[in-house]
Formats: sequence, C-alpha cells, structure tokens
Amino acid sequence: MLKVNNIDVYYDKVQALFDVSIEVKEQEIISIIGANGAGKSTLMKTIMGLNRPRKGSIEFKGERIDQVKAHVVVGRGIVYVPEGREIFPEMTVRENLEMGAFSRRYPKPRLEEKIQESYDLFPRLFERKSQLAGTMSGGEQQMLAIARGLMSDPQLIMFDEPSLGLAPVIVDEMFEAIAKINKEKKIPVVIVEQNAFMALSISDRCYVLRNGAVRMSGLSSELLGNEEINKSYLGG
Repeated sequence: MLKVNNIDVYYDKVQALFDVSIEVKEQEIISIIGANGAGKSTLMKTIMGLNRPRKGSIEFKGERIDQVKAHVVVGRGIVYVPEGREIFPEMTVRENLEMGAFSRRYPKPRLEEKIQESYDLFPRLFERKSQLAGTMSGGEQQMLAIARGLMSDPQLIMFDEPSLGLAPVIVDEMFEAIAKINKEKKIPVVIVEQNAFMALSISDRCYVLRNGAVRMSGLSSELLGNEEINKSYLGG
C-alpha cells in the first residue's frame, strides 16, 4: 500500500530524517516508536505532503505522492489524525463529522450513513452530537478526531500520538477502536506513539526511530521481547 524509500527531510538547513524507509502492506497495523524529537511526526507530515523530501520517494498503491500537495494525498485515500486532535472547537460534533466528509461530496443518504457509522463506533459522540466540540473532554475529542478521519472512507489511516494526554482507561478504549477499524473495515493503519507497549501490542510490525533514522524494525511480537527495546522504551 505505502512505500517510503530512503527519504531525507530537512527543515531549512537542519536535517530531520536520514535515509528513512518504511512500508505498509494491506490490512497491516504498523507502529512507529521513538523518543521525542526522533522524527516520527516529521515522517507522518512528509507522507501527507506537508514536507518535501530532498532525497528518496514515497509511493502509495504504486504511484508517487512525494511531489504532490496535501489535499491531493487526501484525495488518493490517505487520512492523517494529527497529534493534539485539532478538531474544530466552535463547531458541534456533527458539524465536525460533516467536515471530515467535505472532500467526498457524498449524497445526503450516504452522508447520514457515514455519520451513523461514527456513532456506532463511538456511541458517546451520538450523545454529544449537538455539543460544541471544544467543550468535550480530551478523550471525547480524540474519539471525534478518529471518527472525522474515517468520514472520508480512507484507504490508509495514520494516527499521531493517539494516547497523548489521555487517562489510561481512555487509552485502552482508543486502541481497541483502532484495532476494530483495522479488522472490520480492512483499513491499513500507521500509529506513531510514545506509549511503546500499547503500540507494540496492537501492531503487526514496528519501526524504531532514533535521531531521524530507522534504527530497528521487525515483528512487534519479537520487539516486545527485545532487551534494547525493553530498556529504552518499556521501562524494563
């Protein structure tokens, strides 16, 4: 589905990513872990067309996307749920969901069907459908951000720090929802996450970023037992 091939990314003269390669296959959940400043969010934003690699290429379903604008990437079927959620706080829950479908221009019956799917995934959003999004709890806002991303029928969805600032019980709920999205909707998922244990627990494969480069990769089940991963990211 997605191939990132040996990309270098800079912010002005400062290099942020060094020869990074990852791939995502159909129906996989891929996790990307690493400390703050490792380059995780930079990688996501580069895939989305918000940054341009100076070297290398990015392919989605066999087509180059590294030189197209972000709205074109979204049109190809990639959705990015950013760190910090970035909902529309002055809009209601329902209005936020409608904005998630803006690029699709659904007929009214299909729009209502998609909104109902969001409520089925997160029943709390139905209870809050007329509430201003900015007045909801952090967990409810994260539910809304995920549901809004799903409104455009993505072929690949990427989550940037979905557990950030959430209570442990809500974190469990978020990851259960992400696993459900992958399993039931057959959507490949990329998770960038500092909660390494949760990321490894839910994903099929994992890439470890350190100082802007991929330092390790492999099956998540194997990395959970890796001594270096345990010491560096799991508190072992």
